[in-house]
Amino acid sequence: MDPLLSPKRLAEDENQERTLRPQRAEEFVGQEPVMRKLRLYVEAARQRGESLDHVLLFGPPGLGKTTLAFIIANEMGAAFKTTSGPLIERKDDLAAILTDLQAGDVLFIDEIHRLNRLVEECLYPAMEDYRINILIGEGPHAKSIRLDLPRFTLVGATTRAGMITAPLRSRFGISERLQFYSEEEMERIVKRSAGILNIETDEAGGREIARRSRGTPRIANRLLRRVRDYAQVKADGRIDHKVAQDALAMEDIDLLGLDLLSRQYLASLIDKFGGGPVGLNTLAVSLMEDEETLEDMLEPFLIQIGFLNRTPRGRVATPLAYQHFGIQPNSPQRALF
Repeated sequence: MDPLLSPKRLAEDENQERTLRPQRAEEFVGQEPVMRKLRLYVEAARQRGESLDHVLLFGPPGLGKTTLAFIIANEMGAAFKTTSGPLIERKDDLAAILTDLQAGDVLFIDEIHRLNRLVEECLYPAMEDYRINILIGEGPHAKSIRLDLPRFTLVGATTRAGMITAPLRSRFGISERLQFYSEEEMERIVKRSAGILNIETDEAGGREIARRSRGTPRIANRLLRRVRDYAQVKADGRIDHKVAQDALAMEDIDLLGLDLLSRQYLASLIDKFGGGPVGLNTLAVSLMEDEETLEDMLEPFLIQIGFLNRTPRGRVATPLAYQHFGIQPNSPQRALF
């Protein structure tokens, strides 16, 4: 087995990712408008001796939703409990989680848009009135028992805010969208992570990793670890501009941070479908990928950098996308990379 794909290596990467997560608000880089409001809300709740209102965080993957939930718990001096929408299959599962909470606890539900509808409806009174109703027994002898819950804070995270139902969304007192990070913020994140991992990186090397990280800290940390591996084997262990360039070229990350799948997406859109408009399902079939991967993992950044438009008729490549491949719109030349 390739040592880079071994379970031990993957576990090490996961552990390092957790190590790199900021623990307190002052350690968190970026998202200033969101952080400014969260710091104020947390301080106000602490002064009143109350739990923070329920929080909904949404935005593309890897921008720090889980990290912010953990920071909220730390700043409130509360225990942090975590689960995921798809894992809560029945109302009994939710009841078990909620009745295990203590006063002030922070419950984090990732992918909250994937909650079962029956489970979601059971969550409404828990969020609003801090109570749940449990049905005991079956048939004519069944009876409903009301259980009071301690006041807790629910932090929900989703990459697909449009799939959150209106009744659920209305029960979150705080709702914040996370944005892609600026290049300067990404440089600070790479520098911080390199320091924690004891990786010797000069300014130019760190900047090269930062600018190819698609404004996403999770991607930056992953690329930093892979460039470290390259530097360890192919260089003297130190990451400079040349080492970073060579390592990222080996990873098929281009100058804008687009990986192979992102470029294949654009090439398919331009070559096979004349730049669009074309439906997402058709693109997914042409790339042999599922629609959710394309919509959640690729498209947000392509739209952010102006390479893609979503229209009522389908996806459309912009002139900037053609320019990136060095071709003209409506040209017979193929988009090669």
